[in-house]
Amino acid sequence: MDYMIDRSASVARILAISVMLAGCSALPSSGPVSSQIIQAAKDPKLNPIGFHIVPLTPKTLNILQNETPPLLSTLDKEGPGQGEHGAIGPGDVLSISVFEIGSGLFSGGGGAATGGRAAAGTASTASGGGGGGTTASVEALPPTEVDDQGSIAFPYIGRILVAGQTPTQLAKTIESQLASKSQNPQVIVRVLTDLHNSIIVSGDILHPGRQMLTLAHEGLLDIIAMGGGASHSSEDSMVMLTRHGVTGRIPLRTLETHPDENIPLMPGDRVQVIYLPRTYTVFGATHVNQTPFNTPVLTLDQAIARIGGPSDDTADANAIYLFRYESDEVAQKLGLAPKTGGTPIIYHVDLMNPTNYFLAQKFVMKDKDLIFVSNAKVNKLYKFLTLIGAVTSPAITAAYVAR
Repeated sequence: MDYMIDRSASVARILAISVMLAGCSALPSSGPVSSQIIQAAKDPKLNPIGFHIVPLTPKTLNILQNETPPLLSTLDKEGPGQGEHGAIGPGDVLSISVFEIGSGLFSGGGGAATGGRAAAGTASTASGGGGGGTTASVEALPPTEVDDQGSIAFPYIGRILVAGQTPTQLAKTIESQLASKSQNPQVIVRVLTDLHNSIIVSGDILHPGRQMLTLAHEGLLDIIAMGGGASHSSEDSMVMLTRHGVTGRIPLRTLETHPDENIPLMPGDRVQVIYLPRTYTVFGATHVNQTPFNTPVLTLDQAIARIGGPSDDTADANAIYLFRYESDEVAQKLGLAPKTGGTPIIYHVDLMNPTNYFLAQKFVMKDKDLIFVSNAKVNKLYKFLTLIGAVTSPAITAAYVAR
């Protein structure tokens, strides 16, 4: 019997030694411990993208708070779209009225017949005393559509290039062309259908479609409001503006808080509102993987609280890391070389330092941020001892029963 007990104990010892030889690295883990992250940052083989670890300090927080948001105002320097505000363009339908004195071209009673155009409406008035008064007439020509070349056909003149002219300028052009054919002609031009001075608004907006521009020089926010506004919150809405083949994008919230970015729109611009719900991802010693913002502004302390905070059993409160691609502006202010596509930075937050709780209250989260809660170093030892217990416990129990 004693032989059996000794044999069982020997088996248990052999199994335990085998597990030890395998090493703690063979144990399951939700991610690296703090020392492994620091070591990886220093090893080019483990850090091919060149990420940097930056501690959260008052100086770091000040740099992040003064970061310039992405701008659309650079598109304003691209120049106008298809033409200036109020200009006539292809597809527009014009109403042209000609006023004449005496026996004019369009009066129907003079030397030149108007043919079918008399049906468009002719009015005449007489002024002065007796029967020798001066007769004035007005002819409202049929609606005229501007062709795809930007021209119209006008009686007694021929084709006129009207694209790019305002109604007032076109009226002056027609008057000068008729001056040698009519007595003191006066012309009024109105735009009945203004397709040229319009933009297309699409996407996550209540009333997408074509919006007309006026001489009030509507900006991005004006057009979005005219379309009924975004369907979702401004924090989760992205505005894209395409002009001259160049596309810029800006969060709607930034557009609202930075008036300089509410640039005036130009004919031919395209505006699209996209719903992009903001989320952040969590890995490590936590049970939550991805969490939506659900608030206009989410700070780091709120983000950590939503995942239940660091686990008392497994987490290392000294090692909370936030992974983010930063802009060139932030990278340069942090003393780092900017990288194409964003500079990868890991912000280290030590929650054992009370100061960092205050800093976390002002650290604003960004869309697609990643928080990693590092496991405590003793967590592997705990798992290791648990594994040994799971392996040796049956053998010890068997030996006890055999005794």
